[in-house]
Amino acid sequence: MKKKSIGLIVGMAVAAPLIGMADVQPSALFADGMVIQRETQAPVWGTADAGEHVTVSASWGKTAATTADASGKWMVKLKTPKAGGPHTLTIQGNNFVEIKDVLSGEVWFCSGQSNMEFEMKKLAVGSPKRITPEHEPAANYIKQEIATAKDNLLRQFTVKNAVSPLEPLTTLAGGWMDSSPQHNPDFSATAYFFGRELRKELNVPVGLIECAWGGTRIEPWIPAEAFQQDKEMAAYFESNRSALETWNPKQAEADYQAAVKRWSAKRNGRKPRKPSDPKASQQFPATLFNGMVNPVIPYAIKGAIWYQGESNVGHNTHKYEHNFRTMISSWREHWGQGDFPFYFAQLANFRYPVTEPVEFDTWALIFDQQRRTLGLKNTGMAVLNDIGEAKDIHPHNKMDVGKRLALWALKNDYKQKVTVCSGPLYKSHKIKGDQVIIKFDSAGSGLMAGSKIGMADTQATDEVLKHFQICGADRQWQWANVEITGKDTIAVSHPDIANPTVVRYAWAKNPESANLYNKQGLPASIFTTEAELPARKQL
Repeated sequence: MKKKSIGLIVGMAVAAPLIGMADVQPSALFADGMVIQRETQAPVWGTADAGEHVTVSASWGKTAATTADASGKWMVKLKTPKAGGPHTLTIQGNNFVEIKDVLSGEVWFCSGQSNMEFEMKKLAVGSPKRITPEHEPAANYIKQEIATAKDNLLRQFTVKNAVSPLEPLTTLAGGWMDSSPQHNPDFSATAYFFGRELRKELNVPVGLIECAWGGTRIEPWIPAEAFQQDKEMAAYFESNRSALETWNPKQAEADYQAAVKRWSAKRNGRKPRKPSDPKASQQFPATLFNGMVNPVIPYAIKGAIWYQGESNVGHNTHKYEHNFRTMISSWREHWGQGDFPFYFAQLANFRYPVTEPVEFDTWALIFDQQRRTLGLKNTGMAVLNDIGEAKDIHPHNKMDVGKRLALWALKNDYKQKVTVCSGPLYKSHKIKGDQVIIKFDSAGSGLMAGSKIGMADTQATDEVLKHFQICGADRQWQWANVEITGKDTIAVSHPDIANPTVVRYAWAKNPESANLYNKQGLPASIFTTEAELPARKQL
């Protein structure tokens, strides 16, 4: 790929059109080395003078023309060819733009917070304070992959971080790069290993659009109008908007200094955090949709993958499923491609394992709401409760993350011969005397107790199934006895609980001993048989 050409086009796309400027300018997404979604009507757009005639021609024999509107914006739809390339796109207005090395293939939008954003280089070495010998092989594997992998048909466009709290942007910064020792360090690790699996199984070009920001909640990724769908979301949005409108930096600094003085006198709790302008905050509702997602829309994509949720532990935790569903549905509405596939990573196990059953855990609430989001059409979830690290919120084993996300796409969207794309997922339960009979979806060829160490494949074991907890009406939890009773069923009980009411599985931020798998080696997701999620209680 020719970096000089990319840089020129990116620079042109980021700059706001100048009054009287005659040059036609494509969006930064349309640059040397791009991947366009194959066999579809792909939008191509940019800016020009108002009323300027624009013609887009492709070397595969398709042409489309339009006239820039009063604001200078233009868009055409171009029929794209079967997988292959390289091709060339030309854009003719008052000037001529040539885009080279264009591949036609599969394009996926890859978004979320740091576990999506983290580049390969950040996971290629382990922090001496956090990494354990068990996880060093994963870090070393990534290091080796960076140094040796070379695949010109696997490419990534990285959307640069940008906030826009008040209005959707239409321009963005970024550029395309291919997989090579030169560029591998800057690939999103999660997106890379997802894309690598697609490349291996489909043998077509794959384009990844990485659009992520570490430490962000889900609310900044939701479009502004979507917050108006219910009173609670609208109130949240308006309270943040009010804080922005009333922001006074001098008063904020004075309040902060007073708070620090009070804290210094008592030394109770955490030191107050220095306030920041909400307009510049990446946590402001809708600001990342406006600044980073909207400029990508309506680039033709096959689907999206998502890895986020850590930052909503303790923030609107009980609203996560609702907000997550809202985000997915609103993205689909904005893109105008129907209910495109949306596959997400359930958060991995983190912190130290629990030794006793727990009633309330905010991490478990996020995990389970992610599972419940599977009720939304064309969604899928990669269960990661066996690849996390107690000391690191960013698991090094992104290889299994990518593989498990790719299974959903390979089975559902590309009709590959995949037996099952998920570990066991809770389907239903019945209480029969002192037993709770639980039925699972995605049991594959059967349920089993399993063990997975590092990157190694899951191994069947003779151990009893663990990390099931059961209670009666008094909600006194006990570790349960579990028996596999069929291909997709188990019986759960405890000798001291004659009338059970609820069963939970892996209900902890780190359910390290959880060991229910299907025979394809995929782990079961956390679940509770409760219809409503529990609230915090004083027990």
